[in-house]
Amino acid sequence: MNLSSTILGSPQVSPQDHETDHRASGIRQSCRMPEKKRMLDRLRELHRIQILSRNDLREAGLSTHAITRAVRGGRLTRIRNGVYAVGDVPEDVQTALHVGGRISCVSLLRLLGIFVLEATGVHIQVRPHLSRSRDRRPPDAVLHWVACDDVGLPHAVSIDDAVRQSIRCQAPRAAIATLDSVLHHRLLTREHLVSIFQGLPERYRPLLALVDGIAESGPESFMKLILRTLGVRFEMQVEIQEVGRADFVVEGWLIIECDSREFHQGWDQQMRDRARDLGAARLGYVSIRVPAMDIFTRQGEVREAIRAVIVAFGPRWRGTASVPKLRRSGRGKPRSG
Repeated sequence: MNLSSTILGSPQVSPQDHETDHRASGIRQSCRMPEKKRMLDRLRELHRIQILSRNDLREAGLSTHAITRAVRGGRLTRIRNGVYAVGDVPEDVQTALHVGGRISCVSLLRLLGIFVLEATGVHIQVRPHLSRSRDRRPPDAVLHWVACDDVGLPHAVSIDDAVRQSIRCQAPRAAIATLDSVLHHRLLTREHLVSIFQGLPERYRPLLALVDGIAESGPESFMKLILRTLGVRFEMQVEIQEVGRADFVVEGWLIIECDSREFHQGWDQQMRDRARDLGAARLGYVSIRVPAMDIFTRQGEVREAIRAVIVAFGPRWRGTASVPKLRRSGRGKPRSG
């Protein structure tokens, strides 16, 4: 099918329509396979977007009237004067194109479903010395005036460049959580990450040793770092017989769950969480649940609360043979700070 017939044909299906179809077919984003499928779908949608100039459209046989009709019918998106897009164009991508750049850094990763702590403002890669971009950018946009190592797409930098920029653009803990998410979702391999770090200034190298991809969420990555500062032994994603999988087991007896609104909202889910806690208590575990927002914004208080629990209950387990028996899922191993 040529460009003209594509634009003059049926309206594009929106990303919202895709999400409705997923829900109707019983696919839940919280399941591991659908998460991966959704990320692949987002990548495919990103690659399907075509950026065209008005001259491109005229050369493809579209008259001025046909271009206007296609924009009104949703088959073309007008980005700025003389620039159009074909496909489902996310708002952040449109913003980047309007500025004259490409979506990049944490904004691209967030669009794909990777964890990013700060979600304000669009990060846009622009060519150095492209001064007119500054006049068109939104007040909260972050412009990266850098040349990229890879070609990428006309509207998006490459995954490598986005990850590279995200390491330099975020605070260390936030960057580690993003990289954990990149590995967990298999967007890149660890070997690939190693090669990216080799091209960064040496001051960033220590971060790589703290990235393992075991954490299934941003709060879990932050909790991992909190536990390392306490110097305690802990395991992640631990399968406990008759209970299920726990986010963390500390010193063999303390279960820590990182609760976010996304996966722990609603009374039914809270009842399931409490049933798990009771089951763990019957096996001899102590359980605490920490809200994600506290993990992000009150790390010192969370750390001291965990320390207090360990000081209060730890002596009961120390030197005894009654520590609960674990059956690990194979996704974590004992570690200490």
